[in-house]
Amino acid sequence: MLTYIKLIFKNFINQKSFSTKVNNSITPIKSYSNADTMKQQILDENREKSGIYRWVNNINGKTYIGRSINIKRRLFNYYSLKFANKFKMIINKALFKYGHSNFSFEILEYCEAKNIISREQYYLNLLQPEYNILENAGNSLGFKHSADTII
Repeated sequence: MLTYIKLIFKNFINQKSFSTKVNNSITPIKSYSNADTMKQQILDENREKSGIYRWVNNINGKTYIGRSINIKRRLFNYYSLKFANKFKMIINKALFKYGHSNFSFEILEYCEAKNIISREQYYLNLLQPEYNILENAGNSLGFKHSADTII
């Protein structure tokens, strides 16, 4: 039993230190610690704004970087099971697997639409998020379609 408790504690410490390391590498403009209970606040505060955002899995520390010229509209997709089932992005799967309450949502910066791709690329290079599969912002080069998608 004692070994089991030590293992749980060790995993907790490792997750906390990894998550802290990720969160401290930059300071977001806005941070919402619970994407479930703070959903309405997130939507209200980001109405008609464009910029770069980050999802942070509070359990394992994995992150996703995204961009939108209308953050509020984009966020509706992340809360939609229909959208998640249609577009099987890794971040969508993670949001529904772990639950929105286990994710933080951060605004890394607001920017004009003309600069949004270059700013997303900056954060992709800096933070190397685990949930992003594409290495280049605004470019699907290197993305491998599944056999079902090709058919």
